[in-house]
Amino acid sequence: MSQIPLWFERKFEFSFPAELHPNLRARLRGTPVRIEETLRGRARDVLLRKPDGKWSAQEHAGHLLMMDPLWLARVDDYTAGSEQMTAADLQNRKTDEANYNSRPLEQILSEFRSARGKLLKRVEELDSSLFSRAIPHSRLKTPMRLVDHLFSSPSTTITTLRESGSC
Repeated sequence: MSQIPLWFERKFEFSFPAELHPNLRARLRGTPVRIEETLRGRARDVLLRKPDGKWSAQEHAGHLLMMDPLWLARVDDYTAGSEQMTAADLQNRKTDEANYNSRPLEQILSEFRSARGKLLKRVEELDSSLFSRAIPHSRLKTPMRLVDHLFSSPSTTITTLRESGSC
């Protein structure tokens, strides 16, 4: 099992051209399918297992569901010309309070697919010039282009699910 750094310890390099935004949209569009493929058919005890007291696979999926409204708000930050990106709840209280382990997996997957569809619909409506627009990230205090923001979305959590022992 490879060592994946904690989310807040990850480093992203944003040296790619903004013109890659169609590729990033495809990556984001495929996230629901990859999550479904990873989680469907797993035994319930596997989905709810909390390795080392961390989130279960089902809680990770719920966290992605919780994050898409933030990602959508941040897309709106770019279109509105905001001074800074909308801040995230760094304590992840909403994810912890949602009690995703008590919910049916299919409900979480369906809600995530719907939320991701809203995000993609909004992104696909944007003028191409917006993907190069940069505004400061609220936590990192460094400018990020919209294309960078989309690249750094937590859809990489799927890899974490597979390699963390959650699934």
